[in-house]
Amino acid sequence: MFGLTDYELAAYPYDTFWPYYQKWDSSITEQVLNLTNDEKRQLQQALIENLKPENKVYRYNFFYNNCSTKPRDIVESCIKGKVIYNEREDFAPTFREMVRECNRYHAWSKFGNDMLLGVKADMKTSREEQEFLPHNLMYDVARAQIYENGTYRPLVKEERLLVPPGVHKWGFGLGIGPYEAFTLLLLLSLGIALYEWRKKKIARWWDVLLMTVQGLVGVMLTVMIFSQHPTTSLNLNILLFNPLPLLFIPAIIKGRRNTWRKLQLAMLLLFAIGGIFQSYAEGMWIVALCLLIRLKK
Repeated sequence: MFGLTDYELAAYPYDTFWPYYQKWDSSITEQVLNLTNDEKRQLQQALIENLKPENKVYRYNFFYNNCSTKPRDIVESCIKGKVIYNEREDFAPTFREMVRECNRYHAWSKFGNDMLLGVKADMKTSREEQEFLPHNLMYDVARAQIYENGTYRPLVKEERLLVPPGVHKWGFGLGIGPYEAFTLLLLLSLGIALYEWRKKKIARWWDVLLMTVQGLVGVMLTVMIFSQHPTTSLNLNILLFNPLPLLFIPAIIKGRRNTWRKLQLAMLLLFAIGGIFQSYAEGMWIVALCLLIRLKK
C-alpha cells in the first residue's frame, strides 16, 4: 500500500531461466548487444558490483525503477559513446493506456489498477517513461545507435527468438466483468428504490451497506495518497470514495439523511467534474448512478 517495495537482484544460470518461461508459454527474445570488448568487461564488472550484498537490494518503482529500466540504465552507463534513440513521434500513450493494454484480458485486474492510479497516469509519456514495459524497451533498443568519435554503430547487432510463445491457458475467472457486475448492482438499486416508493419507507440497511463499501474503499485510497508508488498521490476517485460516509452511518441509522444527502450530492458533482481530467475505472459511472439514486427524499 505504501510502496515500500524493496527488491533484490539475483543471478541464475541460463539453463534454469529459459525452461521457466517455456513452462508458462511465454516467449524469450534475445537481443545481442553490439558492444566492444572493453564495454563488455565494464558491463560485467558493473553487474558484479550490483550483485554485492550491500548493493543488490533496491527500492522498486513500477514505472521508474523496475526490471526494464534498470538494465537499460546500466547498459547505457557502460557504453563509451552516446546511445541515440529513434524517437517515435506518433507514439505517446499515457501510463494508464499502457497498463490497460497489458491487462486487456484481465478485466478485474484492469479495474483495480484504474482505481489506484491517479490523474498523473493520464498524462502523455516520454520515450524513457514508456520503457518501463520491456516490449517498449526492446523496440527502442533494436532501433538505437551508438555515437562515438563521429561514427555510428547499431546498439543491437542481432535479434533471436530463443523460446517461441505457446498457447496461454487462462485460469478460472469470475465469469463477469466490472461493467456487468455494476449493471446488476444498478438493477438491484432500482428494484430497492421501487420497493421504497411503493411501501413509502426507506431501506436504511441498503444505505448503510453502500456507505460502508464506499467508505472502506475511500480509506484505501486515502492511504495511497502517502504511498511511494508513482501516480497514486493525486487520485480523483477520492472525490467520491473517501472515509466520510463511515462518519455519517450513525445519522442514517437514526433517520437523519438531509446533511448526508447534500454532502453526497456535492461529492458526486465533484466526481463528475474530475472525469474531465482522469479516466475512471470501468463501471464507475454506473456505481455513481447507484449512489445518486439514494439521494431521493
